[in-house]
Amino acid sequence: MCLIVVGWQAHPDYPLVVAANRDEFLARPAVPAHWWTDAPDLLAGRDLEGGGTWMGITRGGRFAALTNYRDPTLHRPGAPSRGIVVRDCLAPADNANTQATLGRIAAVSPDYAAFNLLVSDGADLGIHESTTGAVRLLDAGIYGLSNHLLDTPWPKVRLARERFGAALARLPEDEEDAFLPLLRDDAAAPDSHLPETGVSADWERWLSSAFIRAPGYGTRCSTVITVRRDGDVKFVEWTWDDQGELASEVRHRFTARTPVAR
Repeated sequence: MCLIVVGWQAHPDYPLVVAANRDEFLARPAVPAHWWTDAPDLLAGRDLEGGGTWMGITRGGRFAALTNYRDPTLHRPGAPSRGIVVRDCLAPADNANTQATLGRIAAVSPDYAAFNLLVSDGADLGIHESTTGAVRLLDAGIYGLSNHLLDTPWPKVRLARERFGAALARLPEDEEDAFLPLLRDDAAAPDSHLPETGVSADWERWLSSAFIRAPGYGTRCSTVITVRRDGDVKFVEWTWDDQGELASEVRHRFTARTPVAR
């Protein structure tokens, strides 16, 4: 994922709401979200090159999502796919709480290229930032994560958080459709507000929008997850083609076995 906005305990009826874009090279094969045959409790898209996923949720209510950290100097040729980290956090064998899961991942994160990882066991939401080694649980609030540290004030992160807050206030009306416009915003930030992450000015400009259209690279899918206090989970994912137009849409609804804590 390259943009994730999360509302954690920020709505009286929806303790967890997620709106996210996955940005990736257009040639990298992947399949839309589905219940995995080799992990039947896992609902997630799948990266067909690395075998892992960028974001998923389980029937038990566990959630995990990952973004890469953009810094060309931290590139690690031959490192294992970071999608395996998300898959492992959602594996049936991991019944640990959020803090323990993040601690376990932090111990092995130097083996991977730089990333940020969000994990929730339903009772807590936490983050591990591999570049700093930090592991921490998050208080109630709205958080934005792109390709730097949590809540780094990049223009698209600031704007997405603001729009997310307005959409959150509209629940339960509209639900996922309230969040799609913020994910489809393809307006670039002004050059004077572009971050400097070690890529060219053109790439900084292309990557500055919430919805990315760049040569050979772009937003591949957008996902909205809403979890009610009674455990009702809605998962909607839109997959975009090479031109940024809708290619497919999938919708899943189920009741989590462990409702999110009040």
